Amino acid sequence: MSREIDRVGPPCYNPPVSAGRFLGALLIAALLAGCGGLTFGREFPSPTKEMLVTGKTGKSELLRFFGEPHQVGLDTGDPTWAWTYASVASGHELTKQLTVRFDERGLVKSYSFTSNFPEDMRRLK
Repeated sequence: MSREIDRVGPPCYNPPVSAGRFLGALLIAALLAGCGGLTFGREFPSPTKEMLVTGKTGKSELLRFFGEPHQVGLDTGDPTWAWTYASVASGHELTKQLTVRFDERGLVKSYSFTSNFPEDMRRLK
């Protein structure tokens, strides 16, 4: 006797991964890695106010400062670039993320930077 299973989508349906699920999976992977160490993304310099000037700094400068973005997307219709770096070793976690939103001319419209690197914590606290 077989039963039919109700499916939400086609058999190969894979819903998109949300940022929360992605970060949760990253945390679990970090915990499982234990003392072995785990890195995600690529190290990039922490930005200063001089590096990111709203209405002046363009994409070419950002590529020169930070390298290729780790992610690209849209925020309320505006193009965005993001750089992310995370390192976990011996139970110590270091993370930083820079997200830049561009205007229609390709210049910085707004940006967000978060970090728990000790030098950033001292500088920005």
